[in-house]
Amino acid sequence: MKKMTKISVLILMMAILLMGCGKSDANKADTSLQDIKDKGSLVLGLDDAFPPMGFKNDDQEIVGFDIDVAKEVANRIGVELELTPISWDAKEQELATKHIDCIWNGFTKNADRESKMALSIPYMKNTQVAIVLTDSGINTLEDLAGKTVVLQNASTASDAMDQNEEFKNSLKELIKVDDNVQALMDLKVGGSDAVVMDEVVARYYVEKEQGTYKVLDTTLSEEEYVIGFRKGENALTEEVNKHLKDMAKEGLLAEISEKWVGKDLTIVE
Repeated sequence: MKKMTKISVLILMMAILLMGCGKSDANKADTSLQDIKDKGSLVLGLDDAFPPMGFKNDDQEIVGFDIDVAKEVANRIGVELELTPISWDAKEQELATKHIDCIWNGFTKNADRESKMALSIPYMKNTQVAIVLTDSGINTLEDLAGKTVVLQNASTASDAMDQNEEFKNSLKELIKVDDNVQALMDLKVGGSDAVVMDEVVARYYVEKEQGTYKVLDTTLSEEEYVIGFRKGENALTEEVNKHLKDMAKEGLLAEISEKWVGKDLTIVE
């Protein structure tokens, strides 16, 4: 009987301890927004070779659609925007180790990222497409059978290829490089026959270098761009969402989109 009493007391103590831990976690304050305000800056991690979302211009200044939007959001929060170029395939690690405060650079929403991060509301729609040289004679995805395709490593273009196995298996070779600039250089010099990339990026280059490239009609996947924050940093995420919604109502998001891609691709309501 005494033995049973001791066991019951032990179980009760463990239950109280677990309840206390749960309550402590539940009551833990989310200071993410205040932390940003206290330090006076929002550190944005990006691939700085990803036009028109974020890239270096001729004066080596980082510019682009995401940069214009982020600057305005940071201004409304009352902090400076700090731009930090990162290796795109290490973006999650850069965020987790607090080297950056957010991933904001054509960052695609998917289930895996939703489970690991706090994501903003989607702010732009996009698709994955193949871009080829205008005089290549390639007009459809089927024309790429037995040919070489290049894309950016650790990108949604890579994910799109994995989702289109029949097309992927029809290729002679699939090459992965560090960024889209390198991918397009390979295409120009004959190192590949096509580049798979974000339509927003492809349309930018088609417009910038008229007569050089064309985009094939068939898309490989559809997606939405979001901003990635650390898991649990809901206060900062919601503050950014608020400003994105305000900017959409004011017509400012549409204006910035038209500036960089020629039309309004934003989807914030």
